[in-house]
Amino acid sequence: MTKNIMSKEEYLNKAKELNVPLEKPKVLNDTDFITVAKERRSVRQYDTEYVMTEEEIREILEIAIQAPSSSNLQPWRFLVIQDKQTQQELLPIANNQQQIVDASAVIAVLADIEGYKNAERIYGELVNKGIMKNEIKEPYVASILHNYGNFSAEKALSVAMIDGGLVSMQIMLAAKAKGYDTVPMGGFDEAKFVDAFNVPENFKPVMLISLGKGTKAGFEKVRLPLDTILTWNKF
Repeated sequence: MTKNIMSKEEYLNKAKELNVPLEKPKVLNDTDFITVAKERRSVRQYDTEYVMTEEEIREILEIAIQAPSSSNLQPWRFLVIQDKQTQQELLPIANNQQQIVDASAVIAVLADIEGYKNAERIYGELVNKGIMKNEIKEPYVASILHNYGNFSAEKALSVAMIDGGLVSMQIMLAAKAKGYDTVPMGGFDEAKFVDAFNVPENFKPVMLISLGKGTKAGFEKVRLPLDTILTWNKF
């Protein structure tokens, strides 16, 4: 006989009904990287009254975009959804996950499959700063435009999505270091999201990230032992 498995949302709702105490997210006294990485959790319950300023959100994103990317092309794009009515519009598209409307903001991380077209701007700035010689920049940019421009649709999407994942993790770590909580979400209707939010054709959804002041901590982390996932040199 198959036993029903309770989802995280169902568990949180049941705990609320039964008045089971759930710990609040930990306030970090030390924000060194190792502490932040260990203490970050996926938080689904937020202070609905807490309002983050645009400056606070921008500060987190400024830190996040220090992430690495393929050929430094930085193909990530962000749609910050902070207006409460707009969050309500997103709610059914995101499978009615309550954190969509309870969090201070939702960051839609998008991958620009035409991000390589910014190569001249990016590497031109390196020349302006004296970091790269123009005679090196010119053939390098030409190579990027040729190679990336001839990627198959699948390859272009794969590269951009990997970079989107890198910056997404950086957003969540930066948020935790700044005293905020997050949860990444892949459970949403991408086609409906693209249509409802007028997403340009070359921007592909990576994930949604709720951002705000958590009221209940996420689940304690349980990870597979390292030796079960680690192989040295060759399989």
